[in-house]
Amino acid sequence: MKVQHSTTPHSEKRTDRSFSSQWNSIDWEATIFRVNRLQTRIAKATNNENWNLVKRLTYLLTHSYFAKLLSVRIVTQNRGKRTAGIDRELWTSASDKMQAAINLSEQHYRAYPLRRIYIPKPGKISKRPLSIPTMRDRAMQALYALGLQPVAETTADTRSFGFRLFKCAQDASNYAFRCLWKTTSSPWILEGDIKGCFDNISHSWLKNNILIDKSILSQFLKSGFTLDDKFHSTDIGTPQGGNISPVLANMTLDRIEKLLHEHFPKMKVHLIRYVDDFLVTAPTKEIAAEVRDIIREFLAIRGLELSLEKTLITHIDDGFDFLGWHFRKYKGQLLIKPSEKSIKSISQKLKTTVSNARSWTQNELIKKLNQIIRGWANYHRHIVAKVIFKRLDHYVWELTWQWGKRRHPNKGYK
Repeated sequence: MKVQHSTTPHSEKRTDRSFSSQWNSIDWEATIFRVNRLQTRIAKATNNENWNLVKRLTYLLTHSYFAKLLSVRIVTQNRGKRTAGIDRELWTSASDKMQAAINLSEQHYRAYPLRRIYIPKPGKISKRPLSIPTMRDRAMQALYALGLQPVAETTADTRSFGFRLFKCAQDASNYAFRCLWKTTSSPWILEGDIKGCFDNISHSWLKNNILIDKSILSQFLKSGFTLDDKFHSTDIGTPQGGNISPVLANMTLDRIEKLLHEHFPKMKVHLIRYVDDFLVTAPTKEIAAEVRDIIREFLAIRGLELSLEKTLITHIDDGFDFLGWHFRKYKGQLLIKPSEKSIKSISQKLKTTVSNARSWTQNELIKKLNQIIRGWANYHRHIVAKVIFKRLDHYVWELTWQWGKRRHPNKGYK
């Protein structure tokens, strides 16, 4: 009996309907549970410093069908899901997502060049680069980030708050308050800013210190980018816009806290870090300067350096800005308020929105303004912001009154 075997891959025989049905029938609670269980095992092995077991478990996770499903779900539900990479491909349908998960593999994997765009910095004329990977590269980064995240979380600095599980900017401000509010608290602050952190991290340092498949990491780091249809190679840095970049950046900067504890074991020297923005409290100006030199040496090994213009030593009575808030002691009492820079930024955003709304309906304008105001107010609601909220409320009234006056048939002030 002759048996003929088809040379057509099994996935190609299936219809879009069957792929859609398979994606829509996924039990996401069970999928997340399976991935979390593997991540927990990786975290325990990391805590025990059993690095061979960490490697084996990470391999299992990055080759897991459930982790691949979750990776595709992550990149198709985040804010950039409608922004295509260089191949202009988006995964919008259930069939697209299911096929992407099935075909997600490290075998013969080569990353596409990133699509480079520039977006404005809030309240600044200058722009920052944003590198956009293809959907497939994003999913691959998300997959390996799932394996790397348990290691990163287990070894992370305790007072690192940016891009961390169950931590946020408000936690950073609360800890800063705890470090500064007492009369006996350290009064000097080192305001740290790392110059082009994501763009300058040493590739050799990452390859030698990050527990990840080296060939895959090289593809993420060395993919290059296109700008104005020209290809540019990337020899340093990890691109802003990649799913794995925040994890790599945090792991690069971890251990600053331990280093400071070793140098100043009995002093009130505290680190508060949010990715590449950080504060260090110090009892004297001289110790703050010493801390700056220690951190500078730490960063140099990783290919990074402090920004001379933005790294300052400030007394708490003079105040300083951090993460959109202004910290300052008034007659010994610490108050945290929205920074002037943050107030100007929200005011400009509201003004621009109203200016662009000349043809909008009232409901459309109200919906958009509420979205902006709600986000800003929720960010600042835990601090001393009552007076600022009143100012902002009056400013919104003035903007909307002017908007309504222009649209009214009788455009007089009455």
